[in-house]
Amino acid sequence: MNTPEEPGPGAELPAVAPRLRALRRRAGLTLEAAARAAGLSPAHLSRLETGHRQPSLPMLLALACIYGTTVSDLLGEAAADRDAILRSADMEPTRAGGWTYVRAGAPGRGMQALRVRVPYGSQGDIVRVHPGEEWLYVLQGRLRLRLGDTAHLLAPGDSAHFDSLTPHRLAAEDHDGVELLFVHTLLQSPTATLCLGPSTGELP
Repeated sequence: MNTPEEPGPGAELPAVAPRLRALRRRAGLTLEAAARAAGLSPAHLSRLETGHRQPSLPMLLALACIYGTTVSDLLGEAAADRDAILRSADMEPTRAGGWTYVRAGAPGRGMQALRVRVPYGSQGDIVRVHPGEEWLYVLQGRLRLRLGDTAHLLAPGDSAHFDSLTPHRLAAEDHDGVELLFVHTLLQSPTATLCLGPSTGELP
């Protein structure tokens, strides 16, 4: 039976699998090295690269930072001009691992801003650790956030700001899901010089 993490090959993000492999190779990383940096098994990363598993949004964020790029680049989205203003009509929702998100910031900058909807029962058991900082603000619903060994319940209007190297996981508390604003800074990565968006050439 498929799980929220494994909806079946090509079910949601058919363009992600080949780009994951191409960006890993561009970064000069073996499958084993990239998987270790992302906290995955080589077999799991291989399944992501062949389209037999779909990555969650936290997984996309981690891999983007490791490869020195952005979630938009992983998804094959065309880089837009760096306008200061983003119009809602120009931002298409994307689904990843059961989550739905809309880009709320320009690509290729030092942080990524997203509007995220997390459905109930999706990815709540997946713990993430990756470089950077995260800030989130609950818009609707209630969020169950675990930071290290501490669990928090956030209501609309609550926010959290934490180091992404702290093991963390997010889940919707209520059956209606939770919607939040999410900002992730792209800081130093152990395998990439700086995680500041698409590079202009081959990485060493």
